[in-house]
Amino acid sequence: MLPLADEYHLYLKLEKGLSTNSVDAYERDLNKLVAFLADADITPLDASTAVLRDFVIEIANVGIHPRSQARILSGIKSYYHFLVYKNKIDNDPTELLESPKIGLYLPEVLTVEEIDAIVQAIDLSKPLGQRNKAIIETLYGSGLRVSELIGLQLSRIYIDEGYMLVEGKGSKQRLVPLSPTSITQIKNWLIDRNLLQVKKGSEDFLFLNQRGAKLTRAMIFEIVKNLTELAGIRKKVSPHTFRHSFATHLLENGANLRAIQQLLGHESITTTELYTHIDVKMLRNTIMEFHPLNKK
Repeated sequence: MLPLADEYHLYLKLEKGLSTNSVDAYERDLNKLVAFLADADITPLDASTAVLRDFVIEIANVGIHPRSQARILSGIKSYYHFLVYKNKIDNDPTELLESPKIGLYLPEVLTVEEIDAIVQAIDLSKPLGQRNKAIIETLYGSGLRVSELIGLQLSRIYIDEGYMLVEGKGSKQRLVPLSPTSITQIKNWLIDRNLLQVKKGSEDFLFLNQRGAKLTRAMIFEIVKNLTELAGIRKKVSPHTFRHSFATHLLENGANLRAIQQLLGHESITTTELYTHIDVKMLRNTIMEFHPLNKK
């Protein structure tokens, strides 16, 4: 029989279909609880709702942000769902635990002009300039997550049809359209890519570093940070900002929310509905700036 920790790992990986990063995050959160309970000589199997509530209070008292508190609690609840599912315990002690109030988080969004400025800041005379332009155009043109971008494979990009097969969270795949601009920039990058000496194991990845190896998340963050600074933009911009901007601009121009949900690969429409709040915020700012009553 497998140890309980290994059973939980397989449950997250195989039955819930979570990515390696998500599995690691869930297990880190569980380790926080295990360490807290160990101080009181209590095992997770024996923990009561009252003890778990003490844990929630503890992580709040040490100054952990409410959003992180909610994520940790979500991980703990997942573990107890697993214990009930596997008949390790009879009742779920986390059912009555409430998540902290975190408020509505509205992500930063770039204007079309700001995105143009970032693209213009790319120096195409440099060896990897064309690659960086293709990266920005693909991030904004298709609304990809960073992990999806670095995982793009040549064998799953259908240039003539204008689509690419993207692997999202939980290894779920979806077809995502490529804009004409993205197609042009990817074709230009492929000319430069063909001049690289590609490392073994990276042959099928679209975006490579100068040594011919697959790019990392950190490299994409660095590219975006440098270009944002060069463009003179003071907003806090990350690769994910282009995804938010993609969705927001589609909504502002009349796109259907269900279509945006499919393009982003959101499992629930509730996640996509965040962008309706951004749109309302934009409308309010328009009233504040242009209505005659507010101009007086």
